[in-house]
Amino acid sequence: MPTVRARDGAEIHYEVDDHTDPWREAPVLVLQHGYGRSAGFWYSWVPRLSRHYRVVRPDLRGLGRSPATFDLERLSVETYVADLLAVLDAAGAERVHYCGESLGGILGVALAAAHPERVRTLSLVASPVFINEATKRTFAFGHASWQDALRALGAEGWARAANEGFRFPPGTDPGLVAWYAREMGRSSVDVLIAMSRLASAVDVRPLLSKIQAPVLALYPSGGLTASDDQERALREGVRDIRVVRLPTPHHTIMTIAPDVCAAHVLHFAALHDGVALSG
Repeated sequence: MPTVRARDGAEIHYEVDDHTDPWREAPVLVLQHGYGRSAGFWYSWVPRLSRHYRVVRPDLRGLGRSPATFDLERLSVETYVADLLAVLDAAGAERVHYCGESLGGILGVALAAAHPERVRTLSLVASPVFINEATKRTFAFGHASWQDALRALGAEGWARAANEGFRFPPGTDPGLVAWYAREMGRSSVDVLIAMSRLASAVDVRPLLSKIQAPVLALYPSGGLTASDDQERALREGVRDIRVVRLPTPHHTIMTIAPDVCAAHVLHFAALHDGVALSG
């Protein structure tokens, strides 16, 4: 259970999965989860990816096994980027392939823009570049705000509402839906509220033109994060981008289509650094 101390003393937990050939120096692929989730949500991706890459899965501060021992009022994109750099340094990863889902993708944009020398490729999985007003209203679930909904429903209650509202298609295994809500329910409501304030205000469109790494964008076909203005911003702002639409309107493509998503990310990374894939 490796951990690293961030610059403000916060403890950041991360997992390393490595089933590459022991005589080779394998490249590193970072998997960064999104809002209210943890490194454990990548469980279905790891077997495919860790055969070819040393996979590093950080828990964002305050989530998963990273404790909430920091000032929530000072949470910022810059703080998260500094945390990621601390993890990369601790893992001995000079330059990485980065894959982030949802908020994790927003942080990947910020990392790639500010530190282009550290990012080989950038993969975005259902990641908005800004949170529009319609999304904020959806996340409020009838309450005055996203934050009020979290206070009223609690972490697991909010997750269940999101699951029922837009995350999963009809017929999804009830066990998966219940597990997803339970795992998100482990999160501190105070952390989620602080993160929601940050996510509500963030807009990384001005950073897109600063990205030097090739970008893969995996998106659902429709839904909250696949609006035309989001894709237009990506296509206009990123110099080297490939957009792939999956045939579902649901946000959780990393969970409902893990094999497809992981295969796209794996082959995109391998294409840009010459990793030979087999099987």
